[in-house]
Amino acid sequence: MRLPNGITGFYSSKANNPPQVDGKQFKQLCFHFVSHKGGKVIDFNVPQYPMNFYNVRVEIFNMQFYILLNEHYPYLAFATAVEFGNMKFVDIPVLFERFSPFYQVMDTASLNVPIGRILEEKNKHELNSAEWEEIAYWKPNTIGEIIFNYWD
Repeated sequence: MRLPNGITGFYSSKANNPPQVDGKQFKQLCFHFVSHKGGKVIDFNVPQYPMNFYNVRVEIFNMQFYILLNEHYPYLAFATAVEFGNMKFVDIPVLFERFSPFYQVMDTASLNVPIGRILEEKNKHELNSAEWEEIAYWKPNTIGEIIFNYWD
C-alpha cells in the first residue's frame, strides 16, 4: 500500500497541506449502517489534537468496537482498542462491505504490516519530510499506527 502525502496529518509547507475527508457524510453513514444492523453509536469523536482520525465507538453484534477514519484520506478501519501505543485492529466483514463503496476499508493484514517494510520501500510512498521525521521520532510498529496516530 502506498502512503500518500499528509496521511499522518503533518506537512512541511502550506503547499503540501493534505486534503480533508467529509466528516458529515462519515457521521451519517456510521449512524445509518450501525442502526440498520441493530446497533448503536455510543460516541462520535472528531479528529482533535493530537489525534488524526475520526473515532466512533459502536455497539453492534453483541460487542463494542471502534470505526476509525483518517481525517485526510478515505482510509477506514475497525479496532477493539484505540489508545496511544495500543491499537488493536479487527476485521468486521459486514461493515467492511457497507463502507467499501465510500472508503478504502483496510483489513488487519494491511494495517499490521511492520514498519520495517515501509522503511524498505521508502521511495514508494509520497510521505513528506515532516512525516518521515515524525515516524523516526514516534517509532510506530505498523502501517496502521502511521495512518491512525496520536502524534503531536
